[in-house]
Amino acid sequence: MSHQKFGHPEHVQLAFRAVRQYGMPAAIDQVCARLQQLAEYQGAPQKYHHTVSRAWTELVAHHVVEDPGCADFAAFVTRCPALLDKRLLSGHYRSATLASPRARREWVEPDLAPFPWTTGH
Repeated sequence: MSHQKFGHPEHVQLAFRAVRQYGMPAAIDQVCARLQQLAEYQGAPQKYHHTVSRAWTELVAHHVVEDPGCADFAAFVTRCPALLDKRLLSGHYRSATLASPRARREWVEPDLAPFPWTTGH
């Protein structure tokens, strides 16, 4: 995955591979570290966003758990096409929340709707 072509689908694929290899919650650490390194390599460390990175990793993990035998990323996103929609987090977070400096540097819980795997706890 080249840094010149590292958009949203590549982020989802990174999370998919990390979740399958490391499981949760270790995948969060792996994905976040990789994305921080990538942002620094690109000379734009300010692009790293911790809440977004963790939230997407958790979303991917939630779907991986539903079909743990699926090792093919293309088949995975065919089964879960909503993961390719960058706006998916807008159902869980206010835009002002995600734009905050705090959300960029540390985990912030959803403030519109909880993630489905956290309800009932």
